[in-house]
Amino acid sequence: MAGTQQKRVCLGVIVGAHGVRGLVRVKPFTEEPEGLAAYGPVETKDGSRRFGIEVTGLAKGTVICRLEGVGDRDEAERLRGTELYVDRARLPEAGDEDVWYHADLIGLAAIGKDGRDFGKVVAVQNFGAGDLLEIERPEGGPTVYLPFTGENVPVIEPEAGRLVIDPPGGLFDEVPGEDGAGEGRNG
Repeated sequence: MAGTQQKRVCLGVIVGAHGVRGLVRVKPFTEEPEGLAAYGPVETKDGSRRFGIEVTGLAKGTVICRLEGVGDRDEAERLRGTELYVDRARLPEAGDEDVWYHADLIGLAAIGKDGRDFGKVVAVQNFGAGDLLEIERPEGGPTVYLPFTGENVPVIEPEAGRLVIDPPGGLFDEVPGEDGAGEGRNG
């Protein structure tokens, strides 16, 4: 796949300690919460720390995990907010043609059905109402959030480094600011 070298996928984030023996509570981003440890050791975002990981239970929407080398509550608590990553290559292929890992979408060019360059995908966000592609425009300015639906994104071609979008009318239009300069609608 184009542009997939060294891509990593965030499997979850540590939200706090659990008990006094160094267990952590992790908010999972995996389809099945127990899948958090299915792909082997995890790393911090900057790659400075690597942990063997074992799922020991579930509690209130989180996964309770033992991280290799973390032996007490204080150390577990210091890890609060730490995102846990694995290399994309360790994950299975999505399998379903309508299922995508966020890491496979980031960096793709966003091209309109008419060939217009809308920019590139810089992130996939979810603020509670479904996935949004965050698109950085080629001319700069604020990013635009495009709802990630089949209607708005009819074609996804990671091997070609692009996706085809059909955004709702006006989404990428400029809104004049008080000084007459364009200002992004979504920024």
